[in-house]
Amino acid sequence: MKHIELRCWGGGWGLPSVHTESLIVLAYAKFSGAKVTVSPIDWTWKTLTATVPELLCADSAVQEPTHILSFLRKQRFNADHELTARQGADTMAYIALLEEKLRPALLHTFWVDAENYANLTRPWFASHSPFPLNFFVPSRHANTALSRILLTKGEAPLHRISEVEGKIYSDAKECLNLLSYRLGSANYFFGNLPTSLDAFVFGFVAPLYKASLPSSPLQSHLKQLDNLTRFCDTILTVYFSSDHPCPPPLVQETMDANLQKLTQLVNKESNLIEKMDDNLRSSPQHKPHRPDLKHSLANEKSSTPA
Repeated sequence: MKHIELRCWGGGWGLPSVHTESLIVLAYAKFSGAKVTVSPIDWTWKTLTATVPELLCADSAVQEPTHILSFLRKQRFNADHELTARQGADTMAYIALLEEKLRPALLHTFWVDAENYANLTRPWFASHSPFPLNFFVPSRHANTALSRILLTKGEAPLHRISEVEGKIYSDAKECLNLLSYRLGSANYFFGNLPTSLDAFVFGFVAPLYKASLPSSPLQSHLKQLDNLTRFCDTILTVYFSSDHPCPPPLVQETMDANLQKLTQLVNKESNLIEKMDDNLRSSPQHKPHRPDLKHSLANEKSSTPA
């Protein structure tokens, strides 16, 4: 099997990564059974230059969660192999919902809200970047987050973030409510096994749930949705806890093993049939007994009264 390396932001706040995109890929790798070597970019110059997460495999370098998940599927690490066409369509719809409704609020919560940025986000990223990048990396991320929010949510003639804050958080709460309703009492969104949708929801929701935010009405709203917080805790316990080994995923290898056993069984049956056929061909051939017509007719004439 090819060596797979994942470059991403490191862990914190009780999570394997504090970075949403990195967390999505880490979760999907666990769900699909992909053996990935994690290489945190913390304390390296890549904190400024790298696009993370980045997956390296042989001569391939893949970026962005959707592209990375697609690449892993092509390597036969597929957590979605049991999904129906309808469930696949639902997955795409909910991922689009996360991007449109929840991401702007997360960007604002961690990077634009002054109290959260000064007391949590900036200190963490500065402490995980080498000097002198620790002065530039947090502010660069903050400027990127602000620009992205205004680009996606700001409408002319709106030019200030305060003018869109209300709409951002209203949409985010609506999104969390929809996710909570869809999850219901189940452990995962499509049954007993996690899929790519679970990876995306976990990547978006877990940082909001676990971070020690000084100020966040959105976090307070999330903690009222018990099934979503339980969903995050379940994934952390089952897939990321050293005290709880990961369950063997039902991935393509399992299906291939079953197919191989079936093929071997069919081959044995075929060999047995061939041997029986050979034995029949090599055995003496006996013609079926047929009555002698001439003899029978003579007997009939002799027995007929004159």
